[in-house]
Amino acid sequence: MRRHDLLGFKNNNRKEDILSRFLLESKKNPETMNDRYLRDIILNFMFAGKDTTAGTLSWFTYLLCKHPLIQEKIAQEVKETVGSCEKGQFTQFVEKLTEGALEKLQYLHAALSETLRLYPAVPIDRQSACKDDILPDGFKVKKGDGVNHVTYAMGRMKYIWGDDAEDFRPGRWLHDGVFRPESPFKFPAFHAGPRTCLGKDFAYRQMKIVAALLTVFFRFNLKDPSKEVTYKTMLTLHIDQGLHVRAVHRLL
Repeated sequence: MRRHDLLGFKNNNRKEDILSRFLLESKKNPETMNDRYLRDIILNFMFAGKDTTAGTLSWFTYLLCKHPLIQEKIAQEVKETVGSCEKGQFTQFVEKLTEGALEKLQYLHAALSETLRLYPAVPIDRQSACKDDILPDGFKVKKGDGVNHVTYAMGRMKYIWGDDAEDFRPGRWLHDGVFRPESPFKFPAFHAGPRTCLGKDFAYRQMKIVAALLTVFFRFNLKDPSKEVTYKTMLTLHIDQGLHVRAVHRLL
């Protein structure tokens, strides 16, 4: 169906969604990039980011509950940038979340990055050496050796992030109020180099939309502040037994 739809668009007015882009690219190699191959790619994009994005938003909500002043600062930034709506007008608010508005949410972007630093969606990355190599510190790696880096631990190392490495401080990402990204080799939540996550920008966009909507309409508190919240050992960093919060509408 989408192949048929594309025939109706002129070259200067093509659809820009991800499926259309892949369909146009498949013309260069139609035998390999057939419909089954494209189906698998699209499903991978749809499902691969679902679990990690949802998990990060859960940890983000948890950190907002633990740091109410930061929660209020984010809500204020969203209101000043996007504007507020009447109670329950969620659709109207989302319509105002344009690309330009999302780009201006610098503190929110920093808070999400700080969340990923402390609670990376994939806490450990496993690779296998395809040939003999020598790491920057002089350690020799043989072909076939497993090489792991623990993203969760890296985000809490003081010699990488400073003495306040274990503190949730979004301001560390800002320079004169503007978000300043760190080297992906220091902040490998989305990997680095040729293996950088293709969905990085898309994931940030998704999280900023959801986070902006939730924080501008609701104030969050932990249901039981005395209960310890920790992670569950899995491929991705889930909150053990889920996150139980109370959401109070800000317009009440």
